[in-house]
Amino acid sequence: MTLRQRAGSLAGATTARRLRQAANLLNGSTVAGLAVALAARTRISRGPNGLVIAAGYRWRLPFAHAYTLGNVVLCRGTADDLLSRPALLGHEEKHCSQYAWCLGLPFIPLYLAAAGWSVLRTGNPGTANFFERRADLAAGGYPLRTGRKA
Repeated sequence: MTLRQRAGSLAGATTARRLRQAANLLNGSTVAGLAVALAARTRISRGPNGLVIAAGYRWRLPFAHAYTLGNVVLCRGTADDLLSRPALLGHEEKHCSQYAWCLGLPFIPLYLAAAGWSVLRTGNPGTANFFERRADLAAGGYPLRTGRKA
């Protein structure tokens, strides 16, 4: 790949991230994420690629180490902990794009339906979940296979 091609692909990625950021702001999902982050008394900081990191999330649900609402990544540990796990952060960033594609908060019932389907099929909410599979199961900490047929 030439230097010009690399610069073009980086500019395209930046444009896509800005579009995702704007879409999630307009569709209300990032605002919802910030509201949850504030209500949960997390430490909010700017993350890479237009993400907002809300660290120190202590509410019981969801059980995950990190989860996403719009462009806000809520995590149980510190921001540095999340930033030191680029695969997990990349996984959560893909969910940010899924919010944009689903026009915001409709992502939540669609995701829950996919998780329910996955539990019925595999006993695990992620293994057969369309959204988790598209975001990279292993990066999200989900098993690639279970004892049941996926």
